[in-house]
Amino acid sequence: MKGNKKRAEAILAEKRRTFQPDEPVTSEILFADFMEQWLRVVKSSIAVPTYASYTNMVKRVISPYFREKKTTLQGLTAKDIQDFYLKELDRVSACSVIHYHANIHKALKYAVKMDLIPVNPADKVERPKKEHFVGSFYDADEMNALFAASKGTKLEIPILFGAFYGLRRSEAIGLKWDAIDFEHDTLTIRHTVTSCDIDGKLTLVASDTTKTKSSRRTLPLVPFVKTRLLALKEEQAENRRLCGRSYIKEYQEYVCINEIGDLIKPHYVTESFRKLLRANELREIRFHDLRHSCASLMLANGVPLKQIQDWLGHSDFSTTANIYAHLDYNSKISSADAMLNGLGLAVQ
Repeated sequence: MKGNKKRAEAILAEKRRTFQPDEPVTSEILFADFMEQWLRVVKSSIAVPTYASYTNMVKRVISPYFREKKTTLQGLTAKDIQDFYLKELDRVSACSVIHYHANIHKALKYAVKMDLIPVNPADKVERPKKEHFVGSFYDADEMNALFAASKGTKLEIPILFGAFYGLRRSEAIGLKWDAIDFEHDTLTIRHTVTSCDIDGKLTLVASDTTKTKSSRRTLPLVPFVKTRLLALKEEQAENRRLCGRSYIKEYQEYVCINEIGDLIKPHYVTESFRKLLRANELREIRFHDLRHSCASLMLANGVPLKQIQDWLGHSDFSTTANIYAHLDYNSKISSADAMLNGLGLAVQ
């Protein structure tokens, strides 16, 4: 991945130059222009994928709307922002609008800090309520059917990591051979690979950091996964021998590569996973729902939520509880039994 990594680093270096506007910024600037200049301010303090996400939101959604309105930074009101949110809610989810709000609020906070405006109008806006997420879950039979359908395909290993270990897509694709200890039967999640749109170009970003500190975790290498990985290691060695000079050596430290050594890309996993399900007449879910399926199967088999938090690498318990507490039926049975015993109503 050296070529892609160097390319991403070069782009990042360019985007992290100190913000120097061509002309002095005043409160008379169009709000659309101010938002785009704000991007140049924050690029030095955020990761490449985050910057790409901010840029897409600002340049494709926020700026075009306010540019058409010819709204200036000084003239921007809470109602202007609220009207924008209401219009967008007809098109996108509340979660998307909440992301727009975060960008607008941060940019206006910077404007206040720079004494361009006296107060932040976004403070007065009612942002939409975040929708409660309910993921799709595969049961044990569906998971086994998926394992059978993916066997021998490029998706077999990413699916195995996603379904059994609950790895995020970036964690599954980013797993390297040196993170697997075949002697002590462990695998450590410490490297990720993501893709993002930078200036209209899809770019791979490899990182030795995970989503959060808690995401960096060590999990047991169970026998059936160990057997499959050892076989895969031999397959890759044979592929290197057969392909000779044609073999791509850039990604050979990664587990999820294809027959010629090319990395299995994030967008490929997402698109091919959907096709695999349809081809095998399996219920359609997202690749990320394998992570939820892993958690739901653990709950169904009596694993406490706290242990599931550690397994999935959530940064705090509330994240795990908010997503999966409604599935924890066993604990509710225990609670009911406790109440019956406490009231002396238990069946003798």
